[in-house]
Amino acid sequence: MHDLHLADKIHKLVLEKAKENNCQKVSEIMIELGFIKEHGEDILPENLRANLHMLNENTIAKDAKIKINKINGKKNYWNLKEIRAE
Repeated sequence: MHDLHLADKIHKLVLEKAKENNCQKVSEIMIELGFIKEHGEDILPENLRANLHMLNENTIAKDAKIKINKINGKKNYWNLKEIRAE
C-alpha cells in the first residue's frame, strides 16, 4: 500500500491537467519513475500501475493506458511526463 500515496498524487495531477485543458477522457498516462522508497519499501512500477488503475475507476481516466518508464540512477524522482486526452 506504500505505492498508493504516490499513485494518489499522480492521479490528482492527471485529473487537474485534464480539467485545465477541458478534456473529457484521458486515454494515456506516461510517467517517469526513479528509485523511490516509501515506508521502507521500494515503489515498483507494477504496483504503482495497479494503484493508478484502481484510483482511475469512475473518473475520466478509467480506461487510460498507463506507461511507466523506469529511470535508473535517479533517487526520489517521478515525473508525469505526458497525458493524452480528448
